[in-house]
Amino acid sequence: MAAAAGPGPEELILLEKLLGLKKGNKYGALEARKIPVLQTNNGPSLTGLTTIAIHLVKQAKKEQLLGSTAEEKAIVQQWLEYRVTQIAGHSNKEDIRIILKDLNLYLEDKVYLARNNFTLADILMYYGLHHIIAELTVQEKEKYLNVSRWFNHIQHYPGIRQHLSNIVFMKNRLYTNPH
Repeated sequence: MAAAAGPGPEELILLEKLLGLKKGNKYGALEARKIPVLQTNNGPSLTGLTTIAIHLVKQAKKEQLLGSTAEEKAIVQQWLEYRVTQIAGHSNKEDIRIILKDLNLYLEDKVYLARNNFTLADILMYYGLHHIIAELTVQEKEKYLNVSRWFNHIQHYPGIRQHLSNIVFMKNRLYTNPH
């Protein structure tokens, strides 16, 4: 599996396009850790993937992506924090295995990360996991069935995937049960 890069401006550019915002935001990154920075026209720069992403959602007047109830907002915030602290920069197979195992268990009875509502957490987790899921074998995708189901659902959500590759999930087994 390839090393996971830190969250960069690329994800924010995809999010801008998804939200229907006009291009023109200027992004940079802080030094070696590649923490995204947004230079705003009328104020100080904003730093950090989730800070900038939340700003963009509010700018697009799509606050429903941040959650509709206090509990849902907390769940979205939790997954945004998880995205930055656990997904970004974790490159070894063991870290990735633990992340996928935890996520698979969590998604067992949920359609989206915030239960039944599509949110910013789903968008940024999708972008953050894309390169990891792309490198999984068919057997690994089957092992993390709930993650695979969630990921496949998100990648087909209108406007999400954009130029990212479509990841194929096997719908039928290549072997038969002799019983």
